[in-house]
This record gives sequence, C-alpha cells and structure tokens, in this order.
Amino acid sequence: MKSGTKSLNRITMASLLVALGIIYGDIGTSPLYVLKAIVGERKIDETLVYGGVSLIFWTLVFQTTIKYIILTLRADNQGEGGVFSLYALVRRYGKFLVIPTILGATTLLADGIITPPISVASAIEGLNSVKGLENIIVPGNHLTIGIVVAIISALFFFQRFGTQNIGKAFGPVMAVWFSMLLIVGGAEIIHYPDVLKAVSPYYGYQLLVHYPQGFWLLGAVFLCTTGAEALYSDLGHCGIKNIRITWIFVKISLVINYIGQAAWIMHMKEPVLNGRNPFFEMMPHGFLLPSIIIATAATIIASQALISGSYTLISEAMNLNFWPRVTVRQPSDIKGQIYIPSVNIILWVGCILMTLYFETSSHMEAAYGFSITIAMMMTTILLNSYLLFRLKWNRWAVVGIIGLFAIIELSFFVANVAKIKERWMFLFFELFIFMTMYVWYYARKINNRFVKFVDIGKYTPQLIELSKDDAIPKFSTHLIYLTKANSNTQVEDKIIRSIFSKKPKRADVYWFVHIDRAEEPYTMSYNVTELVDDKIIKVTIHLGFRIQPKTELYFKKIVLDLVANKELNLHIHPDGSTRYNAEPDFKFVVIEKFLSVENEFALGDGILLKTYFMLKDLGLSDEKAFGLDKSDVVVEHIPLIYQPVQNIDLKRNN
Repeated sequence: MKSGTKSLNRITMASLLVALGIIYGDIGTSPLYVLKAIVGERKIDETLVYGGVSLIFWTLVFQTTIKYIILTLRADNQGEGGVFSLYALVRRYGKFLVIPTILGATTLLADGIITPPISVASAIEGLNSVKGLENIIVPGNHLTIGIVVAIISALFFFQRFGTQNIGKAFGPVMAVWFSMLLIVGGAEIIHYPDVLKAVSPYYGYQLLVHYPQGFWLLGAVFLCTTGAEALYSDLGHCGIKNIRITWIFVKISLVINYIGQAAWIMHMKEPVLNGRNPFFEMMPHGFLLPSIIIATAATIIASQALISGSYTLISEAMNLNFWPRVTVRQPSDIKGQIYIPSVNIILWVGCILMTLYFETSSHMEAAYGFSITIAMMMTTILLNSYLLFRLKWNRWAVVGIIGLFAIIELSFFVANVAKIKERWMFLFFELFIFMTMYVWYYARKINNRFVKFVDIGKYTPQLIELSKDDAIPKFSTHLIYLTKANSNTQVEDKIIRSIFSKKPKRADVYWFVHIDRAEEPYTMSYNVTELVDDKIIKVTIHLGFRIQPKTELYFKKIVLDLVANKELNLHIHPDGSTRYNAEPDFKFVVIEKFLSVENEFALGDGILLKTYFMLKDLGLSDEKAFGLDKSDVVVEHIPLIYQPVQNIDLKRNN
C-alpha cells in the first residue's frame, strides 16, 4: 500500500492532468453562477461588486486553501480521503462522531443530486446570450429544462459502461476550461486594472457591515468553494502533491476570472444585470458558442466526478455498516472504479426532480449551498478530533483553528438557511438518506447487543466426537461459518446451536471465518488459528473499508496456501473431492435473523427495528454480500426477540 501511495504522489504532467480532470470539476465551474448570484438584480455599485469579489477571494483562501488544501488533506488514510476515511481514523475517540459522519455523508450525497442540475443548467442557460436564441433558450422554459434533463439522463445511462474511455479526456478538457477562465478574465483586467483592488478585505467588510442585507449575500458567496469537500474525497485518486500543485493554477484561474467578471460588470454602463450572466457576456462575440460548449463539457465532468464519488461513498458506507448491502459492479479494470445500480437510479431520479422543481440554476443556489455547508461543518468536527487526538496538536491551537472555521461556516449556514425557506422540498431527499444511515447503523447496534459469544474450547470434545460419529450422516467435509467474533477462541452461541441442535451437522473440518474491517482502505491479509489440528480452525480475514468482500474466493485461496505449506493435511486426508469432481466439499452456513412476532416494542425501538429489517429485505442477502456461491451456502433463519411479550391475557373457557 505504501508503494501505491508513493506512485500517487509522483509528479508528472500526466498525473497533474488527471488531478485537473478528477478533482476540480465542481469548484472549477462555480464562476458560471457565483458572481451572478451575488449581484442578482441589485443596483450595481462598487460596494456590491468589489465586496462580492473580496469575499470570494478570502473564502477561497480560508475555506479551500487553508482548511482543505493545507489542513484536511493531511488527514489521509493510507492515501485515501473523504468523510468515511476520516471517520475511520477518529472513530475510536468518541461515539458522538457517528452523527456528524452520517450528516456529512448525507449532504455529500445530496451534492450528487444538486451539482449536475445546477452546473448543466448554468451552461445551457448561456445559450441565452447567443444572438437569435435569447427568446428560445430562456431560463426555466420547457425547452431549456428538456435539454438539461436529456443531458443528465444520458450521463446516468452511460454510468453502467464505466468512464475509462471518456475519462482520458477529462484532464485536457479541464485544462482548456481553466485556461479559458484565466485568459478571458485576464483580458478584462488588462482593460480595467483598477479592479484588482477588489481583493482587499476592506471591500468585503464594507459589504457585510454597511451594505443593506449584505450579510445574507454570504449564501451566494459560499458557492465559490462548494467543490472543496469533493476535493478531499478524491484524494485517493490523485495524491496530495498533485492536488496541491494543480490548486495553484486552478485558484489563480478562478480568482482572475471572478475579478474579470467584476471589471465587466462595473463598466457595462447599465444599472442592473437584468438577467444577464457576466461570465458569458464578457466572452468575445466570436468565441461565445465555443465557450458554451466548453462550459457544458466542464459541467458534465463536474457531474461525473460527483456521481463517481457517490458510488465510492455508498461502498464505504456499506463496509462500515452505515448502509444496507446493495449490488456493486466493476465496469472496468481500473482500481476503485465501481458502479452501483440502485444508487445510480436514486441519483438520476433526484437530479430530474431537482431540475423540474427548481427550473433554473439561480433557484438551486440556496439548496446547493445549504447541503455543502453542513458537509463542511461535519468535516470540521471530525477534523477537530483528528488534530487533537491523532496528531496530538496543542489544544489551544486546535481551538483557535477550528473556532475560526466554525465561525465562517456557521455564518454561511445561517445565510443559506434564510434562502431556502421558500424551496425546502429538497430536504426530503436528505431526510431519506439520513434516516437510512441512522436506522441501519443504530439498529445493527441493537441487533449486536443480542449476540452472545462463547469459547470454542468448551465444545471441542463434542465437536471431535460429532466429527467421528458415523451414525450421523455427514453434512459436509468442510463446514464453514461466518462469525463476528474478534477473538480467535470465540464464536457466537447461535453457531454452536446450529451445529448441535435438531439435526447435528457432522463434518471433517469445522471452520470459523471472521471478516475484520480494517481502518486502512485497501488492506487484504489473514490470520489462521488451529484450535484442534486439522479439525477446528479459526480464520480472520482483514479487509480495508474500500474492498468488496469475496469471502468464498478468499477462503479457497487460504486453504490452498495452507495445503501448499503442509499446515493442513488435505493431501493425506480426504477433502470431499472425487474422481468425478475435483472440487473439495465446502459448505458455508449463513445464519440470518428475522424479527420475531413474540416482540412487544416501545414505539421508537419498534420503528427502528422494523425499518431495519425492511431495508435488509430490500438489500442484498448475506450470501451475495459476502461473495458466496449459492450452491455452497445453507441459510438458516433464527428469530430476534428484543422485547418479549410479558403478559399474555389468554383464558381457558372450559
């Protein structure tokens, strides 16, 4: 894994292009709408325009450069980033960190349904600046909405085929995009160099303190840094050095473009924007249509990055027990590239509904800012624990740093909350995601409280006796149980009951396999403990939280290794294979719980557990989730009795 991390941090022109293509789509397309959102239909004056640019500049400095580029990227988990990677690093330091993690993941997924509509809509609405199309491509009309829906639908349709081919073009396209931002913005600054004074914090202060309703414009200002959270999530794809180097070019391009837009606005000789987008208005007339095409390509890349990031997020959530197990596919041979059909459908439906509900990009701005503000606040909480307990920084230094970010982000949050009061329906999507994660995590905790572990040693004589008892039909040569027990000498009592109760399961070798989820993302290792030589064996497989388990494949590989090392005498004793079938006789037993009718629930626990089992039924079965072949699996069902009925009012009549 260390060598893989080193390769990510190797600096080449190709690695820098990859970083441009993967990392900056979201934050890189923000010039399409940020300054337009700040100015809106307000009367243009120096305080408004220069103040807006000043706040954008310093937001990029504090939120993106200092918080994420300098500080948060340090919190890499074996080269991986993102809210779940950060949680895996700090979860031992407090149970309360679960809720910030769930909230952060929820709002990042919400970003996945807001980024495609707002980005694509902003680019398509640019056609309104093309002469002859101003009365056809009107923001919010049926044709504009239809084009946006068609582009988004095509994007989600092609997810199942992977992005390895078109992904090669992401870097060059984004390099062209940022170069265009730099050149066009720079051209305006050359004409009106006095606009450079807008980066002074004085103008930002004037806007916040002296401009009417100036504080509430922070909701629009915040949009300039919305891709910073996704930037951290994509750490594992590019490496910290590539991100930090490319950020220099990206930040300069963004700032120059914002200042260029301000120059155009201040010299447009009209009192208000009147619906015009300064980004497209300052383009040379002959370059307008190509700029819209480039912008559309950049927004599609931004959308793709968020969609791919959502798949990775859900994959990690499943492996850390925050999400029901669902089908995960590998559309290509590229490491880490996955496709989750159910998530694809959820995101596609969410994006379409967002487009139809909000209609224009300007209406989506508050929802967009609201979600990402919460995501950033949750990262700040987790980062606090990381700096304090993992890096062991000075407590007062951490209080100062985290306090600064808390003040900035709380201000942005308040400003965004005020703007969503009229269009709050999108919160139902976030509530659905949050409740799914909350129910799955805490109901599993309740479920696990009823797991009782016993020492295998107490039952060793009985297991040996059962194995030799020819009066009982042999169930399997190799009988394998999946166990949650971390200890090498323990298993669940339900496994012992499964072996001995009703029809005892006689086998030559009893295996107990435990899947241990490691804090590192891509760990793949195992330990073997022979409790009784060639008879009772405990295997612990250590898997990183980004690895999809293929338990049967791993188990058979482990058996082959043991035989090759002559630690397991399958070459002497029969393994169940015959001259008709060379495969050893393996049988996996999976024990699944169901909610017993004998329960009498309190309201809260009843809703929690019933929802959990409903989600469990909708998700993958345990055998599929753990990578077991159905032909080698026996599934047993046992009841979960959480709150048994105490008083049964049943009377005999005769």
